[in-house]
Amino acid sequence: MLESFDPLRRVQHISRFIGQVVGEEKGPSLIFFGGIHGNEPAGVKALEHLFNTLEKNVFKIRGTLVGIRANLPALLQGKRFLDQDLNRLWTEEKMAEIKAKPSAEREREEMELLELEQLIGEILIAYEPPFYFIDFHTTSSKTLPFITINDALINRKFSQQFPLPIILGIEEFLEGPLLSRMNKLGYVSLGFESGQHVAESAVKNSIAFLWLTLVFAGALPKQDVLHFDSYYEELRSSANEDSNFYEVTYRHELRKRDDFSMLNGYTSFQKVTKGTFMAIQNRKKILAKENSILFMPLYQKQGAEGFFLIKKTPKWALKISTLFRKSKFDRLLCLLPGISWSSTTKESLLVNLSVARYFTKSFFHLLGYRNRQVDKTQIIMHNRERAAKNEMYRNTPWY
Repeated sequence: MLESFDPLRRVQHISRFIGQVVGEEKGPSLIFFGGIHGNEPAGVKALEHLFNTLEKNVFKIRGTLVGIRANLPALLQGKRFLDQDLNRLWTEEKMAEIKAKPSAEREREEMELLELEQLIGEILIAYEPPFYFIDFHTTSSKTLPFITINDALINRKFSQQFPLPIILGIEEFLEGPLLSRMNKLGYVSLGFESGQHVAESAVKNSIAFLWLTLVFAGALPKQDVLHFDSYYEELRSSANEDSNFYEVTYRHELRKRDDFSMLNGYTSFQKVTKGTFMAIQNRKKILAKENSILFMPLYQKQGAEGFFLIKKTPKWALKISTLFRKSKFDRLLCLLPGISWSSTTKESLLVNLSVARYFTKSFFHLLGYRNRQVDKTQIIMHNRERAAKNEMYRNTPWY
């Protein structure tokens, strides 16, 4: 099992495991990842702090805690990635391609993926549910701390306990994140972006987030965390008291040969008006196409997204979507022309755009579907609710 796993067979100067704690009482299994991008060490530092604190003090942990360094070679060099982005490889197709390669032909991030997949599989066998997968990140721009989730109700419910903005729908624009893989398997999974890469506050925010996570998931009672209220207030203040839901509406994609430069001074969650000069790409000005909210502008060399745009999600839309999903309203959609199940598992819909063009993307979002374009005439809409292991979390305090 875990003890037999050798994470050091290729990288000798850094350990895969930041720490492991197995409590005497049953409880949640919390799996934390730091450094899946090697230039984002704040999460790793926060996890090191947590496990050092747990080792030096007497805490009655319920369940299991595991801290993992995700991209060892990239962490050693302080780079986002060395050969390819490890957080874009977790699709069924890409994983199958990597496994089919001779081992000598696999790139470094591909080797990391295979080790992590094996480790996750061992964790799911060795420990008991409910499982939580938390991935720590930072951004190249200044930002409020925020949470990103794939839009399943269990993710929403758990994330709403934190005094932070929550971003929906980024999985529709990014192919192959680790957490999308874990969501497809049905587990509560969320990303925490704690601040700018080099900011000391990013580490502090990550530490606060960790302690709150232990309490909210039921690994520790609130009274055992001496500074719980201070941690909560620290995150609330860092987020400018913003705990709204937002949805990603636009991704500015970059190709490998693009010469992209974001203008200085932009920050995440900054409002921009239509026509605002934001960046230069291949010697051309990039202007904001509409009044919107800027999200994660790129201020580093590596990355496939120049920036995103987001919009605030109204509370009424969240309530309606919850009602629709609980009533399983989407089962009626296949009675309509142009819409059919894409497989026998009924986890995704195939939508013929020429027939069902009267359905908007926002309508499908209400039901928990996110789209992937197949061709000019068809899209596949994937539903996280179908895969979500709701029964696993039904007896948790937050459900």
